[in-house]
Amino acid sequence: MSPLVVREAGVDDADEVARVHVRSWQAAYRGLIDQSVLDGLSIAERATGWRRLITDPLPTTLGLLVAERDDRILGWTSFGSGRDPDGLADAEVYGIYADPDAWSTGAGHALLDAAEQRMADAGHARAYLWVLDGNVRADTFYARHGWIEDGAIKIEERPGFTLCEHRRVKLLAP
Repeated sequence: MSPLVVREAGVDDADEVARVHVRSWQAAYRGLIDQSVLDGLSIAERATGWRRLITDPLPTTLGLLVAERDDRILGWTSFGSGRDPDGLADAEVYGIYADPDAWSTGAGHALLDAAEQRMADAGHARAYLWVLDGNVRADTFYARHGWIEDGAIKIEERPGFTLCEHRRVKLLAP
């Protein structure tokens, strides 16, 4: 087995990023989001969105990284300047997902470490991320990596479902 490589994503990675995104949601959010919503997720639709975001990133975006082994993308993370309206002007991990077959392989750890370093290198002293309520696996992962709940909650209405999330924060190494 070759080593795990973390690298910047390119437009040619959009299909694999979308595959990981959909498979991860379907596994991690089972029982937390209506099953019909999870079953209706489309890799092709997500890939179109990822191609657009890779080609024309948000002005706040600092990076979209993938973890890859043996030419297979195992996970990804996107991150940048904070987008929350509550005045928290820190960095934000927009998303971090690993293919369920890659859970507990070190891919998520490598991605989170790389994102934290990139955010710190960009001058951010702190970062935050949002975790879907009830996602014990993610909460355990983030707690192991020093991310602490700060009591903030967010309710986001999406077509056909509602996301209830809580925020975790972390001081970044200089």
